[in-house]
Amino acid sequence: MASSLENLFGHETQLLATSDGWGEPNESEGEYRRALIVAAHPDDADFGAAGTAHLLTDLNWEVRYLIITDGSKGSDDPSLSSDELVTIRKQEQLDAANLLGVQSVRFLDFTDGELVRDLALLEAVVREIRSFQPFAVYTHDPEPVIIRNSFINHSDHRATGLATVDAVYPAARDRLNFPDHLKRGLAPHKVRELYLWGTNDPNFEVDISNIVDTKISALVAHDSQFNINEEFIEQMRNRWINDDGLYVEEFRRISIFR
Repeated sequence: MASSLENLFGHETQLLATSDGWGEPNESEGEYRRALIVAAHPDDADFGAAGTAHLLTDLNWEVRYLIITDGSKGSDDPSLSSDELVTIRKQEQLDAANLLGVQSVRFLDFTDGELVRDLALLEAVVREIRSFQPFAVYTHDPEPVIIRNSFINHSDHRATGLATVDAVYPAARDRLNFPDHLKRGLAPHKVRELYLWGTNDPNFEVDISNIVDTKISALVAHDSQFNINEEFIEQMRNRWINDDGLYVEEFRRISIFR
């Protein structure tokens, strides 16, 4: 199914059934086939964009996960300490990324459940963007508190999404933001495309029908977070199926105007 553009300025609705819907970096302008996926907790990237990450790596994109918090609060198991949980969840995330072909995972280790969009968080995300120089960035949509009257958007998700959006534009772009970065050899960087998951306003779908099992396998890798059984697998399948019977990941896509 081909991509379609309904409106020119900011109101596009696209359905991606093949890889040709993504923007293509211009190598002559120093752009790289790199995607940075910024998630609040271990497992969030796999909920939001694991299928897309896998498809991109198959297309020879370099994909990096950036995990903002340490995941230290995400368990009701009384036998686990926070330190033990952090170690377990980091390994689960590394295992999931390996299944998807994601080439690198970075952990910033902000405290789970206490994240705020402040200067320290903004600087950290800007530093990662300037270091990796991605063409596209994927993250949580920071705007909804309630998603489709079904989910409460975790406060860490909102803080992560807002800091990442602010880092993409204008903070990572403008050289006078965090001038110490220049001293460390980190030049300003212009991200070209931004994709937000967990949104009430999707305008872009990625067809993951052929690799939905890989996405589910990545989620199953987060064993500390889920009761893995047949019912869970079926719930995961139903979560990403659309009205046409395709398995899709939905995003709010912003092609950044310069």
